[in-house]
Amino acid sequence: MITSERMAMVDRNAAALGVPRKQLMESSGNAVARAVRERAEPGDRVLLICGRGNNGGDAMVAARFLDEFDTLTLLLGRPGAIRTDIARENWDALVESDRPTRTVTDSREFDLDDHDPDLVVDAMLGTGVTGALREPEATVAHAVNDAPADVSVVSVDVPSGVDADTGEPVGDATDVADPADPADADGTSAAVDADAVVTFHDEKPGLARLGCEVIVADIGIPEGAETFVGPGDLLALRREADSHKGDNGEVLVVGGGPYTGAPALAAEAALRAGADLVRVACPEAVAREIQGYGPDLIVRPFDGDHLAPPHVDGLLDLAADQDAVVFGPGLGSAEATLDAVREFLAEYDGRAVVDADALQVVPEVDTDADLICTPHQGELRRMGGETADDWRERADLVSEFAGESGHTVLVKGRYDVISDGEETRVGRTGNPGMTVGGTGDVLAGVTGALASQIESSLQAAALAAWANGRAGDAAAEEFGTGLAASDLPDRIPQALRDEGE
Repeated sequence: MITSERMAMVDRNAAALGVPRKQLMESSGNAVARAVRERAEPGDRVLLICGRGNNGGDAMVAARFLDEFDTLTLLLGRPGAIRTDIARENWDALVESDRPTRTVTDSREFDLDDHDPDLVVDAMLGTGVTGALREPEATVAHAVNDAPADVSVVSVDVPSGVDADTGEPVGDATDVADPADPADADGTSAAVDADAVVTFHDEKPGLARLGCEVIVADIGIPEGAETFVGPGDLLALRREADSHKGDNGEVLVVGGGPYTGAPALAAEAALRAGADLVRVACPEAVAREIQGYGPDLIVRPFDGDHLAPPHVDGLLDLAADQDAVVFGPGLGSAEATLDAVREFLAEYDGRAVVDADALQVVPEVDTDADLICTPHQGELRRMGGETADDWRERADLVSEFAGESGHTVLVKGRYDVISDGEETRVGRTGNPGMTVGGTGDVLAGVTGALASQIESSLQAAALAAWANGRAGDAAAEEFGTGLAASDLPDRIPQALRDEGE
């Protein structure tokens, strides 16, 4: 089972692994053609109704493989408005092959009775649709639903107008361009009522609720596209154009005392990873030094030269207004400090990234917090976990530990392993130069920033590990193994950009 958002990420990651999207579309189209052959007889009239995206492109491919049928491919819109290169290429190939094609730019031009099909392929809109169907799709959907009972309807990936994750129609009747249009006279959103759905790679959560046959087609996406973090994971990041200060995450870094660089690195990295506001809670004795690392940091000092239990109530008050807390960089391991960490985690119920010396108390604490723990392999062992040299074996061990602990765990290494006990991801970016001190603090800050913006802790941690490694790789190109942790934060923004941008 895979959500539509995750499927989009996997599709893009497959391309990054060397499986071209054009190849995947060819496989998808073949799968649709097979489903048509199983439901129609040679010579039957097959009407393929295509949208202007890749969903339509899948049906355009299918049409080229249905020589034994009387096919007509309808494009809803003008060819020049086809949204992707591969869909446009397949439309051009279909036209050049002299297969019957037509375009429909106005809902008044469409009359299903004119085509009298035995089978309809619905490829108007796929899993990326948002909002109710508009014209001409809404009129077409209602016409398909009103077709005689002996007309079979096969949808590509998901019936047009249906949310693949919920099985419900998307939007509502007020979303359409003209709510008074007869297509929506019944007061409901248009959505195709399919007899069968050909979906790809894995079933989508909402399809089982539709009461139709669901065919899951293997189109050649490699397992690594789901396992390895890649550019597709960047789709988890969204930044609304009309957002305001604070809407894209507020992060509190709790650290410092014995060290000043660690919390400053974490905070700078959180800012570079897109958090709107980053505050650093640190001992007053080191506040000036931490503030000196950058004017963008908001420093909130507490009394003394190290964290201790009397500071916990104030930190809880500060943390209550934050989207994520990064707890641990540079705190040290004084007994009073570790007692304070225990008290904080026992009382805190938000999302926290736990790093460095603070990790050792996590197994002792009963907490309602959503924790992302970021140990290296030695720290994992001290937490009671096991590890192994082979990343596959290590992934199994980390998954088991995460499941038992109830936390998301990001284990740093040559291959970063990230697991919440149910799903496990692997990051393959980074280089030997990143063994230098401080790169883990940068990772903690990036994780905190992404955890303040992304709903899934696993997704936030996985993307953080990948981006941190990419920043390290960019630094290594310039400095080799002489890179420093301070070289990474300024390279985080580019690391969080799609390579194709």
